[in-house]
Amino acid sequence: MTDSAPAPAGTVRLGRPDGRWVLTATVLGSSMAFLDATVVNIALPTIGKDLHASLAGLQWTVTAYTLTLAGLILLGGSLGDRLGRRRIFTIGVAWFALASALCGLAPSIGVLVAARVLQGIGGALLTPGSLAIIQATFAPQDRPKAVGAWSGLGGVAGAAGPLLGGWIVTDAGWRWVFLLNLPLAVIVLAVTIRHVPESADPDARGGFDVAGAGLAALALTGITYALIEAPAGRGPAGPVAAAVIAAAAAITFFRTERRRGRPGSRVPAMLPLNVFGSRQFTAVNVVTLLVYGAFGGMLFLLVLQLQLAAGFSPLAAGLALLPVTVLMLALSPRAGALAQRIGPRWLMTAGTATCAAGLLLMTRIGVHASYLTDVLPAVIVFGLGLAMTVAPLTATVLASADVRHAGVASGVNNTVARAAGLLAVAGLPAVAGLGAAAYHSAILFSAGFRTAMVICACLLVAGSVLSALTIDNDVLRSAAGHPVPEPECVRNCAVGAPPLEPTQRT
Repeated sequence: MTDSAPAPAGTVRLGRPDGRWVLTATVLGSSMAFLDATVVNIALPTIGKDLHASLAGLQWTVTAYTLTLAGLILLGGSLGDRLGRRRIFTIGVAWFALASALCGLAPSIGVLVAARVLQGIGGALLTPGSLAIIQATFAPQDRPKAVGAWSGLGGVAGAAGPLLGGWIVTDAGWRWVFLLNLPLAVIVLAVTIRHVPESADPDARGGFDVAGAGLAALALTGITYALIEAPAGRGPAGPVAAAVIAAAAAITFFRTERRRGRPGSRVPAMLPLNVFGSRQFTAVNVVTLLVYGAFGGMLFLLVLQLQLAAGFSPLAAGLALLPVTVLMLALSPRAGALAQRIGPRWLMTAGTATCAAGLLLMTRIGVHASYLTDVLPAVIVFGLGLAMTVAPLTATVLASADVRHAGVASGVNNTVARAAGLLAVAGLPAVAGLGAAAYHSAILFSAGFRTAMVICACLLVAGSVLSALTIDNDVLRSAAGHPVPEPECVRNCAVGAPPLEPTQRT
């Protein structure tokens, strides 16, 4: 094999140079989207001053990206399965880079919001593609460890966002938060074209489910608008109408996907509902909803709590999360490999429970909190739990679906994770009592923050219990091609035969 001829999909080994190149391309590509979801928050005050933006304009700067990303990510995964995962991934990277350039050059807040919408489209193409490439390219026995490395390094990118954003805004200006994506995209494109093999679903045929993608985006937009605007006290008509539209769009979406999933349909479903025929796939996505809802709500409020109540600077608030970055980098690949050996059930159960303990420790972070005694212990405990959870969860999602639907499986799980975080950011402040007055009072904000952390901890405990009850410990061994032990006979048998009373396999 030469560099100009990548190994066939499904045969690449992680320990070989071609495997490392594939991992580099997918990690760097997805990190562009992960970073952009977190790094912009630190730059918002500076953007507002420079572009004379209102608070609503700054809110749309964040939500325009997240909504298009979450709403279209399913379509991105489906397009990759049908047209080629490498092709859609490279298109997404190039699209994201061009949109980043528009963001960096935006003369007004309106142009910036529009460019952020375009960024979300690019992110929806490249994010599921990066994970689907790993699942379809690596040999079965290397997939859990590769997913672990991808999860860990991607988590590092997300956790490093606030720190990187504070440094860039201080030393180079907010526009470079976006413009730095351009050279990174050039590197990703060069590595991908040269070293990543193409893969696709050979059975995919027909047109594109544009209506399904639009309905999914409309449902997410409507419910997000309702959650954000209802507590603002601007009248019930708008939020109620948005909620009704969101419900109608969601119902129509599932009916459309069910109809298009039938034999003979000229347009295949963007979301083949038969993928949920796997009880394991459904269960692990419910766990994802609970876990990432808690993660999204915590990460959004913690940075604000550190600045508004504890008195940390933006850069110091970013540095406070550095232990999470270190722990994810060091432990996520090991967690992926360990999950393959012992099964993902108890790692996910223990990891989510550990994250819950970390969030309960965060309730000690209040006015003038000490980093060493109040912040650091909570962040370390949370980081340990996160490292134990993310890689096994992601690997289990992909192993629960057929490899030819890797893009769809990745897209579904990414959508669930993004939507969970989006809904948590939109709804959690109101549930925790964080109204408009709280943003101007450290004491009120701290009280709401403590309530929010308890709510997020409860979500994680629910995820832990569900993991213990539903996750199949053999799913990764089966996906990797290892033999799964058959249940033993509970009665004496004269010849080898299936047990008359099979024991429950764990």
